[in-house]
Amino acid sequence: MDHLAIMRKSWKLTQKILSGKKKIESRWYKSRYSPWDKIKSGETVYFKDSGEPVTIKAEVDNVLQFSNLSPEKIKNILEKYGDDDGIEKEDIPKFFELFKDKKYCMLIFLRNPQKIEPFEINKTGFGLMSAWISIDNINQIKSRA
Repeated sequence: MDHLAIMRKSWKLTQKILSGKKKIESRWYKSRYSPWDKIKSGETVYFKDSGEPVTIKAEVDNVLQFSNLSPEKIKNILEKYGDDDGIEKEDIPKFFELFKDKKYCMLIFLRNPQKIEPFEINKTGFGLMSAWISIDNINQIKSRA
């Protein structure tokens, strides 16, 4: 299975993935959304900044899922994995504020990130606000030029 992660451009996370500073992609939810229970080791995640073409891919090394989160559990996850998630130590309180009411967290460990030939996607049928798309093959959503 292939996955497409759409990143908030202002956070500059795609650059951190490419540089190796960000080794984990985390997703925090109030309800279970894709890719919960849909992603596993060996699969490929493609990354794009919102409003930009897809430019990076990485292989999934491991996946951890946490549910029934409490503020204390969230703080522990951020302290243990924040650095590998590309979060600076001094920014952990800011991210805690963003995530403190979430009930689910996924940590997707990445390996072998690489820049790829940029391509556009067509999200028709996935919802305009989709920030993660899981599909059999990335070619299913590549835009035809």
